[in-house]
Amino acid sequence: MASNRDDVHWRGVHHLALVTTDMDATVRFWHGVIDARLVATLATPAFKHYFFQVAPGNTVAFFEYKGQEIATFAKPAGVPYAAAAQFDHLSLHLPDEDALYRLRDRLKTHGCEVTDVVDHDFLRSIYFSDNNGIALEASWWTLDPTGRPVDYSDERLFSDPDPVPAVAELRQQGRLDHTVSTRLVAEVTTDLSKPGS
Repeated sequence: MASNRDDVHWRGVHHLALVTTDMDATVRFWHGVIDARLVATLATPAFKHYFFQVAPGNTVAFFEYKGQEIATFAKPAGVPYAAAAQFDHLSLHLPDEDALYRLRDRLKTHGCEVTDVVDHDFLRSIYFSDNNGIALEASWWTLDPTGRPVDYSDERLFSDPDPVPAVAELRQQGRLDHTVSTRLVAEVTTDLSKPGS
């Protein structure tokens, strides 16, 4: 399929912004334990903002707010939690199963709890948490659906027996009948010019 000038050409996740109450411990976990290199830092009088590379051009970033009381929580991946309805977990991509086992062993060596490898058919994963209680997963595709044409009839990848209407539209027409509109949250619109947004 030829590319249109209006197509969006994603190159991965630039950064996922999370919150920590202890940036030093966060550097020690993300850089030291799971080997996501600390590649950039910035600070303002209100916060520190540090970036950890998880792939070329792709980072996980943390804010540590100064003088702000931050409520923290911890939850396992895939378990609902009412106070954190918009975030469940972050999965980081690994190249193969050997890398998955090496990371599992590395986590254990550093005294971090981690699951055994879980087989989800088209991907395999391990689950663990960072020092902030953020639920993490490391995965590799056993059948990589990315970077190739999508076949919505491939039941190995599209196995939901009762898919949402949007998936039915994609299967039948190869396009969506309509999209949805969104609005900015009022507090965010005034802070977009500040560093780290």
